[in-house]
Amino acid sequence: MLLAVCSIFALSIAAPFLHRIAKDYCAPLLALLPGSICFYFISLAPRIAEGKPVEEKWEWVPSLGANLTFYVEGLSLLFAILVTGIGTLIVIYAGGYFKGDAASGRFYSLLLLFMGAMLGIVISDNLFALFVFWELTSISSYLLIGYNHKDEESRSSALQALIVTGGGGLALLAGFVLLGMAAGSFEISAINQSGPEVVHHSLYPLVVIGVLVGAFTKSAQFPFHFWLPNAMAAPAPVSAYLHSATMVKAGVFLLARLHPSIADTPVFVWTVSIVGAMTMLLGAVMGAISTDMKRMLAYTTVSILGCLTLLLGVGVESALFAFGVLVLAHALYKGTLFLVAGTVEKLSGERNVKHLGGLFSRLPALGIAGSLAAMSMIGVPLFFGFVAKEAIYEAALKATNMSGLWIAAMVVSSALFVAVAILVGIKPFFGPEVRELTVKKAPALMLVGPLMLSVLGFAFFFLPDLLGKYLIHPSSAAVIGDANIIVLKSWHGLNAVLGLSVLTIAIGIVIYRFLPKLGSVSESSFAKDPFGAISVYERSLAGVLRFGQWQASTLQNGYLRKYILLTICVTTAFAGIVFILHTNWKSLHLTFDLRVHEAALIIVMVAAVAILVRASSRLTAIVALGVLGYAVALVFMLYGAPDLTMTQLCIETLSVVLFVFVLYRLPQFIRLSRRRTRLRDAIVASCVGALMACLVLVASSEPADSHLRQYYSTKAYEEAFGRNVVNVILVDFRALDTLGEITVLAVAAIGVFALLKLRPPADTEGAA
Repeated sequence: MLLAVCSIFALSIAAPFLHRIAKDYCAPLLALLPGSICFYFISLAPRIAEGKPVEEKWEWVPSLGANLTFYVEGLSLLFAILVTGIGTLIVIYAGGYFKGDAASGRFYSLLLLFMGAMLGIVISDNLFALFVFWELTSISSYLLIGYNHKDEESRSSALQALIVTGGGGLALLAGFVLLGMAAGSFEISAINQSGPEVVHHSLYPLVVIGVLVGAFTKSAQFPFHFWLPNAMAAPAPVSAYLHSATMVKAGVFLLARLHPSIADTPVFVWTVSIVGAMTMLLGAVMGAISTDMKRMLAYTTVSILGCLTLLLGVGVESALFAFGVLVLAHALYKGTLFLVAGTVEKLSGERNVKHLGGLFSRLPALGIAGSLAAMSMIGVPLFFGFVAKEAIYEAALKATNMSGLWIAAMVVSSALFVAVAILVGIKPFFGPEVRELTVKKAPALMLVGPLMLSVLGFAFFFLPDLLGKYLIHPSSAAVIGDANIIVLKSWHGLNAVLGLSVLTIAIGIVIYRFLPKLGSVSESSFAKDPFGAISVYERSLAGVLRFGQWQASTLQNGYLRKYILLTICVTTAFAGIVFILHTNWKSLHLTFDLRVHEAALIIVMVAAVAILVRASSRLTAIVALGVLGYAVALVFMLYGAPDLTMTQLCIETLSVVLFVFVLYRLPQFIRLSRRRTRLRDAIVASCVGALMACLVLVASSEPADSHLRQYYSTKAYEEAFGRNVVNVILVDFRALDTLGEITVLAVAAIGVFALLKLRPPADTEGAA
């Protein structure tokens, strides 16, 4: 399985080079690899159906619990087949769509990059590895949506998708970390077998928030639904693959994958159910009132994703069984319709359903594919979409925790689907010709995908036993655990479920007949921005940019003194808070045994500081600074540290001499800062000094249990052959630190020397 993922990534790298060589034959050649991988996963179906998952583990960062672990059970198998199978057809379709495009090698590379990342998501068993693939799909989808990078709409839509899904990814990472901490493992298979440990853990609410935000943003759930219709600025192969069959289903896949460990609480059930129902209704309504073919399909995809989320919220066996059926059915008919819409736009330059009609005579094969997919989307018997709709309604009627209101929402949404399917899949070909269009001939490669997917959507109706045994039942068993076998049937007889299906189609036809009378609804402000989600996004983005500008102008302003001031203030504030909250004041030994010579030293030091801050010349400041340094050396001597005293005296003498030689030629100090600024600096300096004094007081009050003093005293002479312990520490024990300090000083000296050498020559003529 690692070989499968890595081979797709390797092919992604090689795709531009292969395109230069093979030209128009590149797409079929590239499709061979994902097609072979698809057949490999299909070959695993009998083993998975027997309850024997396939596992493969490669150690990555074992100390952090991060491993490349791949685990294929029923759910992963279903999605892996969809990712590679539909991906194969999309690659072939792209060969016709981008025929003659010299830059299409870049598209193949990005598409395969996304395919490998998506395959990694559905078969990864480690949370960290899954997250890496998750973010890689966000990045690659950003590049695919913005493939036409010269178009402003494409760039804006790509950025919007990246910000929404990437932001959700950050929340998901936090949720994954907390989930691993709560379960004691970062392997999903182990987490799902941990029983009630996760839901009873104190971190569970935070886990649910992180996982749901990540899943909702990826699968375009309300209120994050707006990015998916806007992503229709992408080329048709991207819309058909990413925004129908694969990427947008990653969120619902994740919820299903983690369902055994996090779903058994009212918080999860009600949150997921309510959000799913709202998304289902909103997407269906918006799809019906739109006129752009791709946006109609995008909104109905949002609605299906909401329905899948609702089924996961309901969580009973029949609902999870219907989840798998709907995933498969939707991928077949919606992938077909996206390819049909993209082909119509490519060949005629039009994708507004109001302006399309009578195309069957010129595009008969495409008309057949679109009609078959539309019939499946409507839920007409003899199509697999009918089987999916029957499974959904059966689950809705059996679920005791599903109210009649939610069943009504399903019927209304499905009825709106009927109207959209007719408008997108049937009317453009069999409806009256609205205006004459110049239609090009469809390349053969652009017909393979739509025809094959639509035919499968018809053929699968007659293979319920095979699909139920090898795909649908194993996928539902993986979600719910040891599930009872639910038989997948193409026909349930004359019952309430069939009545709901007939009612749905009847209402849908009525809606289709009345849609033209709605007039300008598609141009209304609600249609363009339902519930103001896009406005909220734009205002939030503008606010973030304004905050970034303020932050950059305040913190990254280019003034070293402000950097130092900010660093000191933050350090002092945090250290001071910790000091105040955690210091045991009663344990401090406060004594005031002050002797005369100590008081004299204090007076000298305070006087030196006063002269230093009030000095009007650099020479006076240097002298005051030297007095302060010598006073510190006397403190070392008084408290029995002659080696430190000698070191301090040498450093202070050398510093004063160097400062005098370098700075005495500079002009007098000029007061450039305001009085308020100097007062602020004085307060900050006083706070820092007070904090350091308190820290020293606390440190001196604690018993010195460290063995370092004895260690250095002994080893300094025995191993370094030096009696001056401080010097030995600096030169031997901390040699690398000292070397680093010397290097910094040497670089600074070279810089100063270079600046001096680069001075402009003196104006000798003027001097003369």
